[in-house]
Amino acid sequence: MSLVLALADDTFTHSIIHSFKIEKMSLLETIDQDIKKAMLAKQADKLRGLRAVKAALLLARTEKGAAEEITEEAEIKVLQKLVKQRKESADIYKAQNRDDLYQIEVEEQAVIEAYLPKQMGKEEVEVYLKDLISRVGATSVKDMGNVMGAANKELAGKADGKTISEVVKQLLA
Repeated sequence: MSLVLALADDTFTHSIIHSFKIEKMSLLETIDQDIKKAMLAKQADKLRGLRAVKAALLLARTEKGAAEEITEEAEIKVLQKLVKQRKESADIYKAQNRDDLYQIEVEEQAVIEAYLPKQMGKEEVEVYLKDLISRVGATSVKDMGNVMGAANKELAGKADGKTISEVVKQLLA
């Protein structure tokens, strides 16, 4: 009976609601859960990619210091770095006719890319950069540094740096 009375009290109910506030899961927690799911489903290719992501995130976290959590931007940079490594390795394996190793790299890359924000296409990047170039006031290739600096800040995690660079060169030429 006293429990019912206590729940009726607004301040008590209010404190219960705030103590059970749902927080967004960190990327590391999400990866841990997905590793468990992949283990149970016996998905070796997915498991390999997830373990690589977890290792890279833990390494990034220890670089910052044990007390500090890594930011979402830092997590995205780590994931982009892993994807870039996989792409480069896959290209090398493809050139050397090592289709077995090429396939492994492509599978891991697909798993890692699933945790990145949706990447902009080349056409979207081009439209965005045309607007940015007019805002910055760039007129020639000499202004490429200014445009690249602004573009990398604004498009961080949304577009590949190589794509941004190619489009900026093309537009300023």
